[in-house]
Amino acid sequence: MKKILFVMIGMFILAGCGNEESTQDELEEVTLVLDWTPNTNHTGLYVAESKEYFEEEGLDLEIVMPGEAGADQTVASGQAEFGISYQEQVTEARTQDIPLVSIAAVIQHNTSGFAAPVDKEITSPADFAEKAYGGWGAPVESAVIDALMKQEDASVEDVEIVNMGNTDFFTAVERDVDFAWIYYGWTGIEAELRGTEIDMIYLTDYSEKLDYYTPVITTNEEMIEENPETIKKFMAAVSRGYQDAIENPSEAADILAEAVPDLDEELVHASQEWISPKYQDDADRWGEQSAEVWSNYAEFMFDNDLLERELDVEAAYTNEFLPE
Repeated sequence: MKKILFVMIGMFILAGCGNEESTQDELEEVTLVLDWTPNTNHTGLYVAESKEYFEEEGLDLEIVMPGEAGADQTVASGQAEFGISYQEQVTEARTQDIPLVSIAAVIQHNTSGFAAPVDKEITSPADFAEKAYGGWGAPVESAVIDALMKQEDASVEDVEIVNMGNTDFFTAVERDVDFAWIYYGWTGIEAELRGTEIDMIYLTDYSEKLDYYTPVITTNEEMIEENPETIKKFMAAVSRGYQDAIENPSEAADILAEAVPDLDEELVHASQEWISPKYQDDADRWGEQSAEVWSNYAEFMFDNDLLERELDVEAAYTNEFLPE
């Protein structure tokens, strides 16, 4: 009798393992390439992963860091299904016939701007004159700085542009430059925690054309044409993750901090409290994008000779994969 019982238990265990393996085999593998090291822009992804929302949609998601090629090229070439990018990069890619498409806005309004320690005495764009700006060497930087300075009868020609690469903001402004372009939701919050007073000049305070989506989630045209259901499933899971982060910032921060132990837990929690209300903000649903926002920034880029040709706005983004 005991022998029969052991055999039956063994069969149940094997059957259970078999079902587990079968379920795993049935999941569709997809990859998302981040734009940068994990931070609170990405929290919804990690929440969805932790709560197994992707598995519920039949997906096995792998989140990876960008390699030398970067997220845009990796996604556009079909080596990954999804990526994190920015409206300005998608706009530039589209005008160069690179088949990248934005499928969701992670944050509804642009929270970036130019920051400087208060002792640099930079409180308006006119104060950029005779100062050193630390950036990453993109033409758009000079164009945006100049656009802001022109409103105060100043010019970017009076600014020293320094390529600081991946140098940390706090190190750079202490050692090499006077101001830099930051996202307040991460670097600005870090400044608060450090007790470092900064002056912040938000782009959106100077032009509605600079209120663009940054970051965005992308895919490629081939995925849209051949695997639309996969995208719908992916976005259903991601949307749930960001909605949870909106409704419960503290829990979401815990999940991100646990998933990425190298992050400063205090910074993650403070940043999450600041950024969670901004994910959806005044939009009807998280991820929503508008033609007006895409047109405005594309017009700015074209007028400042940052694009080879005008953007086909309708082809650059879509809301069709967002849950109703």
